[in-house]
Amino acid sequence: MEYLSLGKSGLKVSKLCLGCMTYGLSDRGNHAWTLIEEHSRPFIQKALDAGINFFDTANVYSDGTSEEIVGRALRDFAAREDVVIATKVHGRMRPGPNGQGLSRKAIFAEIDASLRRLGTDYVDLYQIHRFDSSTPLEETLEALHDVVKAGKARYLGASSMYAWQFAKALFLADLNGWTRFISMQNHYNLLYREEEREMVGLCVDQGIGVIPWSPLARGRLTRDWDETSERAQTDEFGKTLYSPSDRQIVQKVAEVAQQRGVPKAQVALAWMLSKPFVTSPIIGASKPHHLDDAVAALELKLTQEEIAVLEESYLPHAVAGFC
Repeated sequence: MEYLSLGKSGLKVSKLCLGCMTYGLSDRGNHAWTLIEEHSRPFIQKALDAGINFFDTANVYSDGTSEEIVGRALRDFAAREDVVIATKVHGRMRPGPNGQGLSRKAIFAEIDASLRRLGTDYVDLYQIHRFDSSTPLEETLEALHDVVKAGKARYLGASSMYAWQFAKALFLADLNGWTRFISMQNHYNLLYREEEREMVGLCVDQGIGVIPWSPLARGRLTRDWDETSERAQTDEFGKTLYSPSDRQIVQKVAEVAQQRGVPKAQVALAWMLSKPFVTSPIIGASKPHHLDDAVAALELKLTQEEIAVLEESYLPHAVAGFC
């Protein structure tokens, strides 16, 4: 496993990050396809055995139970100083006007709740899950800075938003001497490349680590276009992300995979790993071969011709994944 600095920071993360939205109680939250703790723990252990040290979850995943499962597993399987734990704040966690968002009140309440569920004194990377237009950005940034200064988070990250919003956040942090974001967790894969227009250039210019979510497009890049899965049938958010025009790209992935004699997942991940601005794609794993394919993709080097074939059918998309 290779380890890279996350952005311009000194934090070293594995070239793959295990996304932990898959692990949680299915009757909590809106992820009916999640795995219970007994079935989740082997994937976390397998990831550690493969050299993955980077684990991403969020307070809203299965109503906090993802954090609980991940926290217990990492305490049992690894030393705290050897792993990088990332979680997020923004979504609704309780009723009432202050039960969600990025106000000072919400951030202070949610970091403490996340730490309790994770069973740790600090998180390595505390990320804003989405942009909160109802809260002054200065309030959010100063509150996050105070979380870091209190020792409850080591670094700060952001997730899907417009490039101008992220640029404003970076500018305000620098202007006020607040802790700067070191990473952007954005929606990026072969089926959705709109981030290449502005966000990627901003991240490269500002030394921000890019850790894309859904690198396999909710599994669409791993199966035939008309094939479905239990998750695809119940993932209402996922249904909003892709369009019928993406079918051609899925077919190109299948063609390259057949020529190489490897699974489609390896080709799609190898394409992403070929991008120098990508630090660590956030992969999901609910079957043993998911992790095997992800690790194997690290060694699969696509030719420029293969990359061109995979990219040639892309059509512009409406912005998706920001809410």
